[in-house]
Amino acid sequence: MKKDYRVKKNEEFQHIFKKGHSFANRQLVIYSLKKDGQDHFRVGLSVGKKIGNAVTRNRIKRYLRQAFIELEPYIKNDYDYVIIARNQTKNMSFSEIKSSLTHLLKKTNQFDHKS
Repeated sequence: MKKDYRVKKNEEFQHIFKKGHSFANRQLVIYSLKKDGQDHFRVGLSVGKKIGNAVTRNRIKRYLRQAFIELEPYIKNDYDYVIIARNQTKNMSFSEIKSSLTHLLKKTNQFDHKS
């Protein structure tokens, strides 16, 4: 995922948490905030230490990034997202994480069916 597509700064995370809308399922929590005039969406990932060691957390983040890359044509461009992984994600495969993310994006109406 390109660096332009990432939310990196703590202030940006906090702004999305405060102003954005959240939706959740058993595996993931998503916060979304509309940002007008943006050419592409941006994503911030959060995987806490309670989920596992560094190897496990990095695998989950890799899976989430890859899922966003594959779903990119269907995701609305003028939003910032923060994804928080829950404990159930540590035992999930890539396809399970991708379907969980797709479910949440559809639930938040951020999934564009036209493409």
